[in-house]
Amino acid sequence: MDSLYEELLAGLHSIWHRRWIALAVAWAVCLAGWLVVALIPNSYESHARIFIQLDDALAEQVGIGVADKKRDIERIRQTLTSAVNLEKVVRATRLGDTIENPKAMEAAVLKLGKNVKVVSQEDNLFEITATANDSSFSDAENAKLAQSVAQKLIDIFREENLSGNRGDMVETLEFVNQQLRARERELESAESKRTAFEAQHPEMALGGAAVAQRLESARSTLRDIDADLSAAQSASAAIDGQLAGTPRTIAGGAADGGAQSSLARAQADLAAMRARGLTENHPDVIAAKNQVAALRAPAAQEAASGGGTINPAYSSLQSIRAERQASVQALQSRKAATQSDIASLTASAISDPELATQAQRINRDYDVLRQQYDKLLQDREELRLRGEVKTEREAVKFQVVDPPTSPRTPVAPNRPVLLLGVLIVGFAGGCAGAFALSRVRSVFATTAGLEKATGLPVLGAISHSLTDRARALRAKRLKYFYAGTAALCGLFVVLLAAEFIQRGMVA
Repeated sequence: MDSLYEELLAGLHSIWHRRWIALAVAWAVCLAGWLVVALIPNSYESHARIFIQLDDALAEQVGIGVADKKRDIERIRQTLTSAVNLEKVVRATRLGDTIENPKAMEAAVLKLGKNVKVVSQEDNLFEITATANDSSFSDAENAKLAQSVAQKLIDIFREENLSGNRGDMVETLEFVNQQLRARERELESAESKRTAFEAQHPEMALGGAAVAQRLESARSTLRDIDADLSAAQSASAAIDGQLAGTPRTIAGGAADGGAQSSLARAQADLAAMRARGLTENHPDVIAAKNQVAALRAPAAQEAASGGGTINPAYSSLQSIRAERQASVQALQSRKAATQSDIASLTASAISDPELATQAQRINRDYDVLRQQYDKLLQDREELRLRGEVKTEREAVKFQVVDPPTSPRTPVAPNRPVLLLGVLIVGFAGGCAGAFALSRVRSVFATTAGLEKATGLPVLGAISHSLTDRARALRAKRLKYFYAGTAALCGLFVVLLAAEFIQRGMVA
């Protein structure tokens, strides 16, 4: 610990011994650093926020969902800082005053692209930040330029939102109309060819369908009829099975269903009472038991006599059976008729296969062109409606939440901190230079250092004795040293005051 303390004292003594060198280095470093800081132009930022409403019930009705609108707004945000738009900003502001050739314009656009940011704070809220730090302009001009750039970006954003979609939609509609006219001419040609063919071969005019198409449709219908017929036959067989297991008559003939039915109901009531937890001594249970006992004898006599009535379930099953048999017969008749059509169409196709193939090709071409024409016509109407909704409804949703701010203080660089940092670095550099010079020259500040370096014992040290005149000269030099140090600090204070005065002139 003592050795470290001695080293520290020795270093301080070395620096103090060469204090004029340290002061000179500090002045040189500070002057150079402050000059560099002075050459850094101030950067002024202007902020603005814009809002675009996404919700529109009418837009959703015509197929413009929230996702489509978000994509549109994201496209505008991305293209807002494109080279074309930035060139518009350069030409509309003071940045274009010094532009004389395309190369200078390209450099200005690249620089502006780094100084402009469009950030999406929310789905429909955007912040535009414009920075101006042109060294050829004053601070007040840079502050005004930043505001002008932000305002021009808002104007371009408004133009993109209001007229950009309209222009794109007009071009799209014009393209669709051209395609529609071309399909219309092709469709008219195909229709004329079809009409001429049907007039020449009336036996092939099958209501717009070729023989092969009619034949394939008839075969598909036959397959459906076979499936329905199988299902109907299975259902009829199931009814026959149910009918075989259902008795034609049921016991009893009275209005209430007979003694056997009454006995069954009484026994069911008694079982329900017991299920509810009623005991055998409950009055309702006793009454039910007496009723069951009274009905046993009449029910036995009715069973012995063999009496009964027509079973309603049996009659209902017979009606269902008759309906299903009729359905089976109708499907068999349809099957026979369809098979006859297939045979007729097959014979017609076989009699002149080339003519049938030609008719099929003509009708196929006509149907394809017709479908394309109808699809294009529908798309054109949808595009027109979407375009009207996007241009008329969405245009009013644009709103400037916060207009471009007028910056009062620069955002960069932080000149007061930089000036103070240069002053600290200057003092540190001066001390480091003096200390390094002491290490180069073999001078020992203490006897312990000399003894450690040589390895020989040091018996003593001779103090430096000064005369009165030498002491006065030393005091005078110290005053000069303190004055130089104070002058350096005073220059820092002056530069700091000039910075704040300059900021106040911008405000």
